[in-house]
Amino acid sequence: MARTPLISGNWKMHHDHFEALRTVQKLSYNLSDHDYSKVAVSVHPPFTDLRTVQTAIESDRMKFSLGAQHCHYEPKGAFTGEVSPLFLAKLNVAYVICGHSERRELFGETDLDVNLKVKAIEAAGMTPIMCCGETDAEREAGEAESKVSGQIQAGLDGVTADKVASMVIAYEPIWAIGTGKTATPDDAQAMCKLVRSVVSSVAGVDAAAAVRVQYGGSVKPGNAAELMGQPDIDGALVGGASLEADDFAQIVRFGD
Repeated sequence: MARTPLISGNWKMHHDHFEALRTVQKLSYNLSDHDYSKVAVSVHPPFTDLRTVQTAIESDRMKFSLGAQHCHYEPKGAFTGEVSPLFLAKLNVAYVICGHSERRELFGETDLDVNLKVKAIEAAGMTPIMCCGETDAEREAGEAESKVSGQIQAGLDGVTADKVASMVIAYEPIWAIGTGKTATPDDAQAMCKLVRSVVSSVAGVDAAAAVRVQYGGSVKPGNAAELMGQPDIDGALVGGASLEADDFAQIVRFGD
């Protein structure tokens, strides 16, 4: 089954709304119709930038999608500092990252939280990018496969097969995020193949064939093509290299 790769830029806590506007304008200038014919692209700025970026995308008819980095699983309520998935949908957000290792490690998000968010994002008409990945210690202890398998099984619990098929799962080895270390293409492929295998066991072979599996973890212009050339890798969740429009555009054009 042909799967259109998705290249997503996770800006994390970088770029105010002025910087965000300049970045997306430059990114739009750098990408052509030829680029968009081969891949889908999303940018995930901080919450305070979303309206600015949405307006720029729509007014200038930019061809990448707006994404968010996080949301709460409740539609509304007494959750100071949180953002409802319904609010994001009103801004025409297309993709929402959930279960990123920084949310899990720094803010205590559990597998149950991630599962509730997957369902809430889908209920609001958006596509979840559900993250999974192991630490360096877990990999050294031979626990990488069990850790990732458990995260996927818990995150997809109760999600229908058709919904699983339409979502994105991002495998990000925690030891490679922001460290400059990158899994080898063979290692990345092996883990992304595992992701697809677990999806098959949870939601069936059709869902496994359709779901897009991204690789994340120090993806750069110099290693993107080799990573994206693996059969079970359908795109990238890019951190630091997505902050500069020139670098991110080079990653989007990995096949050229």
